[in-house]
Amino acid sequence: MANKNLFQRLFGRRLPPATAINEEGSPAYELTGEQALAQLAATGCLNGTFYATEQEQLDAVLELVNACEPGFVARVALYAREQGLMKDLPALLCAALAARDGALLAAVFPRVIDNGKMLRSFVQILRSGVAGRRSLGTLPRRLVRDWLAARSEAQLFDAAIGNAPSLGDVIRMVHPKPASPERDQLYRYLLGKPFELDRLPAEAQRFERWKSERGELPDVNFQRLSSLELGEAEWRSIALRATWTTLRMNLNTFERHGVFACAETTTVLAARLADPREVRRARAFPYQILSALQNLDPAVPQRLRTSLEQALEIATEHVPELPGRTIVAVDVSGSMSSPVTGHRKGSTSTVTCRDVAALFAASILRRNPSARVIPFHDRICDVQLDPRASIPEISSTLQRLPSGGTNCSAVLAHLVQSRGTVDTVIYFSDNESWVDAGEGGRSTAMLAQWRKLRRENPRAKLVCIDLQPYRTVQAPVADDVIHVGGFSDQVFTVLRAVTAAESSPDFWVEQIRKIAV
Repeated sequence: MANKNLFQRLFGRRLPPATAINEEGSPAYELTGEQALAQLAATGCLNGTFYATEQEQLDAVLELVNACEPGFVARVALYAREQGLMKDLPALLCAALAARDGALLAAVFPRVIDNGKMLRSFVQILRSGVAGRRSLGTLPRRLVRDWLAARSEAQLFDAAIGNAPSLGDVIRMVHPKPASPERDQLYRYLLGKPFELDRLPAEAQRFERWKSERGELPDVNFQRLSSLELGEAEWRSIALRATWTTLRMNLNTFERHGVFACAETTTVLAARLADPREVRRARAFPYQILSALQNLDPAVPQRLRTSLEQALEIATEHVPELPGRTIVAVDVSGSMSSPVTGHRKGSTSTVTCRDVAALFAASILRRNPSARVIPFHDRICDVQLDPRASIPEISSTLQRLPSGGTNCSAVLAHLVQSRGTVDTVIYFSDNESWVDAGEGGRSTAMLAQWRKLRRENPRAKLVCIDLQPYRTVQAPVADDVIHVGGFSDQVFTVLRAVTAAESSPDFWVEQIRKIAV
């Protein structure tokens, strides 16, 4: 009999051979430079992940930046900041543009460097030398001066939070020329030089007088006050004035300082947490609200927990109604236990990739009760989910499932065997499959199973939501295979476009290319 490995049927020969080896040493497909840069920019935070150190991530980003056209790098910076709501990576991309294309840097700088923290990150990265230069240089210095000149004295005072570098350090580096006596005194204040109190912005005057005289608490940034000795009444005042994000992030702190001992204050704050307008204005990641819920002190009143749950429903309202039969594959393998924003000494998130995958799956199920969620590790998990349950309840059920190795083809193999009708298969994974290595022949097992499934469902689409910043996937980009990275609600925008037949090969990268610079 002829050798079956040499003379395999036509179906097998048409599968493209694997082009790379993934982090587990198994067959995979390498992303193009543009695809990989977009993936890293939308999911990477320059912190260590399950498979990569922070230095390896940095090296990978810089290698890809040099391999891509500066125009695409600029557009990725805009996408990562404006839609992905990332911080470190957009600042790094701007620093890289400073060494490659000054005109593009000038075009995107005001949109990417949109607050004081982003400005300080940009300066810190540029001066570190990792992006190709160790000094600010003429153009970056001018852009920073323009950024300072475009803000009012009150805005600069509010932005002067944080160190290494501080805003005062930045001012010292770029030597901005004060446009008024008031600006001159503010710069002197931020530089730690003698200043005229009466010429500072009103917020700074109130803060400085309060530090020496106390009395009524000044309305200033929470971070200026939190390290000082304050009474319960003062803490209640801080909580009532706090932004929605500050409130969400400091519920346990407010509990420790007796804020919720006042029933009236608790009622007001609970209403604010669940206010749809405030939730949308805060642009919080759904996983950030989930993190607040997971870490909430049991002593915090139940009404505040309920308000956070309502906020989570609001934050995931962009989930589209998906036509036809939808399957959601949720990776619960061991590598998905990595913090979604990576390991960082002193500030590692407690929210894992698995948590985010479960959250998004729960959100899709709530909006699409007929969808089927199939968790998997080295095999699929048999679990019954109630679409009428709250998002936190569904998510919690998925998070409690046992873990194991990674077998990305398991869900597709199950669907092939069951011969069911499928319109959209959505994966939430890090793509580091290894249990099924070798089952796809020269290709990957996931691609082989997808091709089998699509023979019975020729109009089906496979959407892979990549949650960790690696450079390989288990099924290459094609007309029927769409990859997108990230963990903001932008993934729902992609899902909406894909299921509305508005997508095309390399849909995500094409969307980035369309961004106006």
